[in-house]
Amino acid sequence: MTQPATAPRPFAAIHRVWQGVYDRACAMPAVWRGMLWVALSGLVFSILNALLRALTIESDAMQAQFLRYLMGAAVMLPLLIQKGWAHYRPNNWKGQAWRGAVHTTALLFWFTALPHLALADMTAIGFTGPIFIMLGAAWFLGEKMRWDRWVAAIIGFVGVLVVVGPKLTGEGGWYSLVMLASAPMFAASFLITKTLTRIERSEVIVLWQSIAIALFSLPMGILHWQPISGWLWAGFALSGVLGSYGHYCMARGFHIADISATQTLRFLDLVWAALLGWMVFGNVPTHTTLVGALVIFGATFWIAKREHRRQY
Repeated sequence: MTQPATAPRPFAAIHRVWQGVYDRACAMPAVWRGMLWVALSGLVFSILNALLRALTIESDAMQAQFLRYLMGAAVMLPLLIQKGWAHYRPNNWKGQAWRGAVHTTALLFWFTALPHLALADMTAIGFTGPIFIMLGAAWFLGEKMRWDRWVAAIIGFVGVLVVVGPKLTGEGGWYSLVMLASAPMFAASFLITKTLTRIERSEVIVLWQSIAIALFSLPMGILHWQPISGWLWAGFALSGVLGSYGHYCMARGFHIADISATQTLRFLDLVWAALLGWMVFGNVPTHTTLVGALVIFGATFWIAKREHRRQY
């Protein structure tokens, strides 16, 4: 990337800063680049979840699920038109369909349990996902079950419990099991994504995931349809942009690094959520949130250093 000679001075300065950041990122070891992509996906998904929470207050959950993925496919149409059908034609149609079906099933479990669980219970159950992913990566993808990855994941989960533990209620009943059932389903979806990254480009995976889930969610969206305002349409359009970019970042990360090496970074989502709550809603983090965040950051930094040394 070269700086245009005629670029206005402010934009040229921004360009130089961005070019420097990009060059340093490219010089990083592959596993660090993979981790950064996954960490960025977590930040984007945290923003998306905050937006979807606001949107589902004024629309049905099943309708919101359908519109979120419909918009995810719609925002990629300009790219499809620009680059052509050949660029976005998948090499593995069956894998794309399976990924869409599995992810849709996970979303059904998640949305079914969501109204019946306290936020802390939902958070703690949801963060069991990395454990299922690491088990699946070892059993189905043949990744080595390295002890340090497990230690980092367990420490990260302890950090989550430090944050949400004081607020756990345990009052969800069987809905807690429904939410727990969504975790291995999401894990299976991500494992399929990792497999697809071996033969598909990241943008192909993102486009066909949105199309597949929108199609699978269409019957539920129709059954629960209710009129929505123009502002809600704009919100769902933004959710499509955020969701597509978040899944693109995740697919890039999975392509570069072992999926089991990236799972400790999933716990950073709790840190991003706390920061967003503070900046957007004025929710001041408690001392347990700060302690838990330090534990999660410590586990993330430690495993990143371990993965870096492993390459040399």
